Amino acid sequence: MLVANALLAVALASVCWGIVSSLVIADALHKRGVKVNWMFLRVLMIKYIGQYKAMTRAENGQAGPWYYSFIIAMNLALVTAIVGLVLRLG
Repeated sequence: MLVANALLAVALASVCWGIVSSLVIADALHKRGVKVNWMFLRVLMIKYIGQYKAMTRAENGQAGPWYYSFIIAMNLALVTAIVGLVLRLG
């Protein structure tokens, strides 16, 4: 049970990390002149992630660091939440 709770805590921390990354990405797009809909940010985040990746690739040949930060955070949250729930329920 202790390991399951630790994994769920890591999942929550990763979600917070992903939220911060998404806000930084949206702000970076806003500073580059892309109109960001802050009201529906959760719904449009996938679109904004793609735009950020394309813009940073066009600027310096590779995706920006916040793109990878968001992808790693969300994948880590998904994996640790699933494993934590399986350990807790099983």
